Amino acid sequence: MRILYFSLGWLFFFTGAVGVVLPVLPTTPFMLLALWAFSKSSQRLHNWLYHHKLFGPPIQQWCKHRVIPLQAKVIALIFMSVAMVYLLFFATHHYAFSVLASALIIYGAFFILTKPSKPTEN
Repeated sequence: MRILYFSLGWLFFFTGAVGVVLPVLPTTPFMLLALWAFSKSSQRLHNWLYHHKLFGPPIQQWCKHRVIPLQAKVIALIFMSVAMVYLLFFATHHYAFSVLASALIIYGAFFILTKPSKPTEN
């Protein structure tokens, strides 16, 4: 079973790494999934990813404070809006797909907007 989690960890990691250069693919959610998978298979890789110079800070912000930085929110909401406009006005497919995809996008936007942008002061 550890090999499955190990493989999933690398799959999520590489998918998230591609998201660094492709703005339509989110990086942090895939890194969080990689972190989870590595926690089930390799403490060394879990620690490496958690403390990684590039990927570590957003992961730590999320794990410690459930924070989504404002810049990440803005970028995510812009791309979600573009995707929804395309789905509703330009894509040619069954309307049920547009309704389902729009509902998921709206839920994602709601989730993003309800999370703080900075850690709260205690």
